[in-house]
Amino acid sequence: MSETKEVLNAIEASNKAFEEFKKINDARLEKMEKGLGGADELKESMDKAFKDMAEAKEVILGLQAKLNRPKLGGGSEDESAEVKQHRDLFKGYLRRGTDFDKAIEAKALNIGTGSDGGYAVPKVIDGMIDEVAVNISPIRSVANVVQVSTSDYRKLVNVRGTSSGWVGEAAARTSTNTPTLAEITPPMGELYANPQVTQQMLDDVFFNAESWLAEEVGTEFARAEGAAFCVGTGVNQPMGFLSYTNVATGDATRTFGQLEFVGTGASGAFPTVSSTVAPADTLITVVGKMKKAYRDGAAWLMAKSTLFTVAGMKDYQGRYIFVPTSAPGVPDSVLGYPVVEAEDMPVMAANSYSVAFANMKRGYVIVDRVGTRVIRDPFSNKPYVGFYTTKRVGGAVVNSEAIKLIKFI
Repeated sequence: MSETKEVLNAIEASNKAFEEFKKINDARLEKMEKGLGGADELKESMDKAFKDMAEAKEVILGLQAKLNRPKLGGGSEDESAEVKQHRDLFKGYLRRGTDFDKAIEAKALNIGTGSDGGYAVPKVIDGMIDEVAVNISPIRSVANVVQVSTSDYRKLVNVRGTSSGWVGEAAARTSTNTPTLAEITPPMGELYANPQVTQQMLDDVFFNAESWLAEEVGTEFARAEGAAFCVGTGVNQPMGFLSYTNVATGDATRTFGQLEFVGTGASGAFPTVSSTVAPADTLITVVGKMKKAYRDGAAWLMAKSTLFTVAGMKDYQGRYIFVPTSAPGVPDSVLGYPVVEAEDMPVMAANSYSVAFANMKRGYVIVDRVGTRVIRDPFSNKPYVGFYTTKRVGGAVVNSEAIKLIKFI
């Protein structure tokens, strides 16, 4: 069976599971409206239906990532002689520890070589590491990613904008207000991974050492990044967007750099359904808080357990606000906006910020320093060979108007 066919089958299974989920949830809501309970009796059935949806979704994401993953081959025809030579020599370094002239590395990458040992990963392998990270790390897949050659990256942001006015053809032009600029320096830290493999595997001609390294390092980097971009402290690591000061103040008067939140009115939960209140009200309010310019391209960020709760919500016309994946490349959506499952988002609890509605392309920047480096270590953990791999990564909020939060209070 082709991978595309598997994706379609998984989508069909997800849709069937959601239809079953809706039937069970409808029965639960009907019992609750009649005062007959329902929350506990049907929980097990609902859990099973949503578990089936989640399993199908995992298959979809895994297959789509596999379809999108670049293949490591002999390199493209437009590669320079230096790049090809660097790639071939790097393969020898991975398998046998063969040393090579760092001048070749510098020519291939057009960057300075480090003094701490090791070698820079060739572009084709570095690109695959990044691709694996994108497929796994949800924030990286939706944020603005910038590559820099030094750790000294700064971004100027126009906080309030430049004023303007209308005039006649011959009328005098008065001075307009000078824009207020803010300088943002994303905190950076060194991310590392140390995958291990036996020398016997490296000696096997059928073992693709480059692909293995990219997969292992990309996966580990993605796991660490996912947490840092959400809740990173900014000390030797990126500043996570949930680590900024959050206030219930609108865009017009809120201090630059602070994020706006909307409270649910219920500790650790969405508001309780009634004749005048729908749990989805909070989600609709958050969407309305964001400016139209940022809503185009915005998405929901939440953990799977929170999505389970949201999936059971309806609008005032009795329609479910959650729509599961319907075709390859079409994500789950809530109120018409894509959903990004980020397991590093907090679970629903008292005072937690468990849901974000954000245009991360406009609101959050990830800074990658060019030059992932590898040090081959065959001594520390015999009979395994370790590949100590490092890369400098930073991150920060650059537009606090493009990120809104829901606080469960």
